[in-house]
Amino acid sequence: MPRSIHFGVFLLGTGNHTAGWRYPGADRTFLDIKVLQRVAAIAERGLFDFLFLGDGLVANLGSHPSYTCRLEPLTLLSALAMTTTHVGLAATMSTTYSDPYTVARIFASLDHISGGRAAWNAVTTSASGAGGNFGRTHPNHELRYEIAEEFINVVCGLWDCWSDKAIIADPKTGKFFDEREVKPLNHEGPRFSVKGPINMGRCPQGRPLVLQAGGSERGQNLAARTADVVFSVVQDFDEARVAYSDLKERVRRFGRDPDSVTILPGVMPIVGKTDAEARDVLNTLQSYVDSTEGLAMLSARLGVDISQYPLDGPIPDVPIPDTSHGFARALLAKGRRENMSLRDLYNLTAAARGHWVLCGSVQTIADTLEKWFVQGAADGFCVMPAWFPGAFDEFVDLVVPELQRRGLYPKAYAGTTLRDHLGLPRPTIGEYAGMVQQSKAAVS
Repeated sequence: MPRSIHFGVFLLGTGNHTAGWRYPGADRTFLDIKVLQRVAAIAERGLFDFLFLGDGLVANLGSHPSYTCRLEPLTLLSALAMTTTHVGLAATMSTTYSDPYTVARIFASLDHISGGRAAWNAVTTSASGAGGNFGRTHPNHELRYEIAEEFINVVCGLWDCWSDKAIIADPKTGKFFDEREVKPLNHEGPRFSVKGPINMGRCPQGRPLVLQAGGSERGQNLAARTADVVFSVVQDFDEARVAYSDLKERVRRFGRDPDSVTILPGVMPIVGKTDAEARDVLNTLQSYVDSTEGLAMLSARLGVDISQYPLDGPIPDVPIPDTSHGFARALLAKGRRENMSLRDLYNLTAAARGHWVLCGSVQTIADTLEKWFVQGAADGFCVMPAWFPGAFDEFVDLVVPELQRRGLYPKAYAGTTLRDHLGLPRPTIGEYAGMVQQSKAAVS
């Protein structure tokens, strides 16, 4: 089949723009299930591959409203599974503040409930304040990734403990299980000891998908080895194309098919009838942001208190933090490349929390997305509407049809599971374990 653009939507009830909730007609809550059901319906109307819920484990009142006051992602996605039929359901769960057995059960349950639409975004959690909510000391970057490597192996191993033939349920013989088709995991590692199996039959998708967004060297290697979908943080086409090529090559070095990994840069599209109208909308959104909010977000992304520097001065020479490498690297590179002031950089960060902002007419946005897709910078995009539902409605009702007209976007779902949408085959039992061994051999 011809290659087509993939779309996920980053769902934040108050919008992805820091102050998107202030835009006329915008939703102002991440706690109302009816609001979120409406967004899910828009996503299915637009044939989006999946809904994506990030997560935060700290209530920082100076942060984005939807990270500070929100519903727990897996509870929410289970509810949305009941009012949707095709769109994938993806959510973040931390490898630092969870345990593998629980994660395996939760996402396997969601896959069964949704008929094969679950995906796990495996993150190490960069926010150091999370430790206080779990009675732990927050691990450093390197240790978090050591934990994550083993954690993901255990979860995927648990998903493979049951074969499709394990449940017989034969009333004539009275035999419910074929014990030969259920195997323990018996994992013994430096961080985890997990016997297994989980108490649940094999998932409709075989295994839920694994998503990753690591920007550091360690994070990119983890994504290349384990992920089905990778979110990237980029600001410019040339930067995105280099990052895309690098990650695909990493996937190849780990003994995997590069086409089996879908790379989706985050993008906030601001759609207008003309480029000028779109800029006016963005200017209105930016007018809602005060310096306190903008500086707090930029400080979080860069891992240093930016308020100590002059706003209209140059971007200070700060190191890449121990928190989120990808955002810091992309923002600092763009700021220095374009000779931005610190004020320019915090305005950029406030708009889309450090992601790429694409502002223009339907034609401009479609042209740009087509260029990135065709010329090797993306397999699709994680769309981040500035506010809901209006900004998402505009993208689905205006940009999607234009991409369909160009033959770049499907006109119907390819199937019912998330693997169907992304063109991924259903994995066989033991495939992940074999991939781990193949990766080790490739690296050595």
